[in-house]
Amino acid sequence: MDMEIEKHPIDRAAEILGTTLEGLGSLLGVSKGAVSQWKDSGRRVPAEHCPKIEKMTGGAIRCEELNDRIDWAYLRAATEPEQAKAA
Repeated sequence: MDMEIEKHPIDRAAEILGTTLEGLGSLLGVSKGAVSQWKDSGRRVPAEHCPKIEKMTGGAIRCEELNDRIDWAYLRAATEPEQAKAA
């Protein structure tokens, strides 16, 4: 039986955007090396990049997948009233 190994969210984001890790880094204003390091065991995507990746991928890659050390639900709830005003 062929078990598919789940891809890292960074690889999936690059795939969704039709780019490479270098291209993703360019979109985020960081080096390919930085993006590659985010995939290392025990590493997380820096919090400041998570919302941009989520937005660029149309929500297919969520902040929670990229950095599970941040309480994204709390931050999302804190910004909901602002979003409602803008609508």
